[in-house]
Amino acid sequence: MNRKNFRLLFFFFVFSSLAHAQTSFLELNAGFYRIEAEVAADPQTRQRGLMHRRQMPANRGMLFVFTEAGKHCMWMRNTFIPLSVAFLDEDATIINIEDMRAQTDDNHCAVRPARYALEMNLGWFSGKYIRAGTRIGGLEKAPRVR
Repeated sequence: MNRKNFRLLFFFFVFSSLAHAQTSFLELNAGFYRIEAEVAADPQTRQRGLMHRRQMPANRGMLFVFTEAGKHCMWMRNTFIPLSVAFLDEDATIINIEDMRAQTDDNHCAVRPARYALEMNLGWFSGKYIRAGTRIGGLEKAPRVR
């Protein structure tokens, strides 16, 4: 391997490691179902969400941590995978779950004030009989944003 190729390979591994290191994950659970949730706790990551992704592993999702409880809404602009979103209150209890089609600007909103939203692959919640009233474990470790 020549020196130029070695440098390119080195920088690729360094920068890909840094990008992954900046992504924080939180282990959550819904009953005995384990969830590996990418955390979106700042305005930039909440705005970007799962945009431009083509796939997501089965038990992985994204946890949106809002600065305050409110009737937050989600949309699917530039999001290529269909998702289900669970809106959660301060006590980590699911308020409502909405199914969202890919690449739409339709609003999907919490029916009452929510502090969190958890996006998973479409049908993840219904396929496991998880519905409104279910408590999501592990949210006590979520960052508190203000």
